[in-house]
Amino acid sequence: MRRYALRRILLGIGTVIVVSMIIFIASRLSGDVTYLLLPEDATKEEVAWLRAKLGLDKPLPVQYYYFIKGAMRGDFGKSYRYTNREAIEVVLERLPATAQLAFTAFSMSVIGGLLLGVLSATKRDTFIDTLGKLFALIGQAMPGFWLGIMAILIFSVTLGWLPTSGRGGIDHLIMPAVTTAWFSVASILRLTRSTMLDVLDSEYIKMARLKGNPEWLVTWKHALRNALIPVVAMSGIQLAQLLGGVVIAETIFGWPGLGSLILEGVYSRDYALVQAGVFVISVIFITVNLLVDLVYGVIDPRIRYE
Repeated sequence: MRRYALRRILLGIGTVIVVSMIIFIASRLSGDVTYLLLPEDATKEEVAWLRAKLGLDKPLPVQYYYFIKGAMRGDFGKSYRYTNREAIEVVLERLPATAQLAFTAFSMSVIGGLLLGVLSATKRDTFIDTLGKLFALIGQAMPGFWLGIMAILIFSVTLGWLPTSGRGGIDHLIMPAVTTAWFSVASILRLTRSTMLDVLDSEYIKMARLKGNPEWLVTWKHALRNALIPVVAMSGIQLAQLLGGVVIAETIFGWPGLGSLILEGVYSRDYALVQAGVFVISVIFITVNLLVDLVYGVIDPRIRYE
């Protein structure tokens, strides 16, 4: 188990380094930020002075060295868009909003996906199973941005039940969370149904039934426990993706989270803001995946033996 954990940790560290390189290069492909910070009539001397102050006159490897050195201390520079505040401070201010939306959507995904998946598997080839498979198909085929726009049109504009945007009470959270969770619910539903069908046909489940155990006990205690192994792994991946993938819901519903913040930074070429935001999301994503791998190794010994 130690060797397995050590390999996963080293792989996670290597992934963080590769991601930092991608972030650094991608943020500089959007153009030269000095032309946004200086007036149109700025002289060449002023442009050269600002480039030297920002370190943009140095070779890219040198710039990357200073970037990774600062990132290890949590220093990504100052945000130009937010009046020279530290970029990491702005990112950490928005992180709770993204975490709230992501964890709410994750809870919906796990609870909804498990319940619907188990129900569909136990009612195999019935009308309920057909509805479950249809929901999974629609959920994975329907784009999130379209679902969000339709939700605003129906529940906010037409019916007036929910607010169109902003962060506030539960009523502000419902539509963004459902929009974010929709695809994950469908994914977990399909996987739960598939694994439950395999387990329900196994010999030890038949033996549990022959012993006279009630069907609900066979389903929820014996079958689901063994069917959960791949679902746990997928749920962890879904959580990591939700933390970094709520940008669509945040943009559509005006939710003040990390996704919309990074988008603002891209539009304004705020290198520090984009780098800090993407780096934080990437580290969270990699950490969650690492924890999922370690938990998977604990609950399924075959993984660490291989």
